[in-house]
Amino acid sequence: MPIPLQRTGRAIQDVFQEHSQAVYRVAYSYMKNPQDSEDAVQESFLRLIRAGLTFPDSRQERAWLIVTASNVCRDMLKAKSRQHLNIDDQLDLAAPDHEPNNVLDAILALPDKYKSAVYFYYYEGYSVNEIARMLRLPPNTVKTRLSRARKALKLTLGGETDD
Repeated sequence: MPIPLQRTGRAIQDVFQEHSQAVYRVAYSYMKNPQDSEDAVQESFLRLIRAGLTFPDSRQERAWLIVTASNVCRDMLKAKSRQHLNIDDQLDLAAPDHEPNNVLDAILALPDKYKSAVYFYYYEGYSVNEIARMLRLPPNTVKTRLSRARKALKLTLGGETDD
């Protein structure tokens, strides 16, 4: 399968510089380890190159990459869940250094459908309608997911709910 060469290497490098941190944050929220997150970022950018897509503005390009990274991560997690790993083989793997961040940990613990809505809304600044278009959901579904995520975060972080 030939790779479309609609962009120069420099243009791809610029796109990577501009969006790689956001794509990495999304990947890390799913994968929860740096190595798999980096693989997901790489695959997301490869898909952009292979697709040969250009976008009218940087914001749409970022949205496409974030949605693609979410899909890549879901695919990777499905593939991992089908593997049968021996836990004894995994004991000598070191856990990455991780400074405690209760809010981030609580967000990472949310179900994927809530995590995506929270990330797009609070970290990337997309509106409910923009998120709905990206995730191909009705806007009210996005609002519901944000509301349920907030309630779950309040309970996890020790806040009081409005019930």
